[in-house]
Amino acid sequence: MIGKAYILKSCSTCKRILKGAKEFGRLEVVDIKEKPLSIEVIDCLAKKAGSYEAIFNKQSKKYREKGLAHKELSEEDIRTHIIGEYTFLKRPIFLIDDMIFIGNSNKSVTSLMNYLNMKYRQQ
Repeated sequence: MIGKAYILKSCSTCKRILKGAKEFGRLEVVDIKEKPLSIEVIDCLAKKAGSYEAIFNKQSKKYREKGLAHKELSEEDIRTHIIGEYTFLKRPIFLIDDMIFIGNSNKSVTSLMNYLNMKYRQQ
């Protein structure tokens, strides 16, 4: 097992990225809709990421519906939203070794694949 992937199984982007990552070894896959994350896991992800904002999905439909873009949210506010609704967690999130890779931006996916290539192709 090389790490964990927090995804939405219904998300084609998550599936595409996961498929590429699985080429390097087995990952424990957690569907955040089927298995809601505990507060402890959310806190751990935020700590590894450096903030709750780093794992907060501002592209979420609920983010727009609630008008959150027009509000100044504290870290505690963001934490509360993520705990209360799985769609507020940015995805996918990969935890591999001591590294965290967040979201589907080109930069994040490239960093993930480069890390996996460097670390796991050598073995």
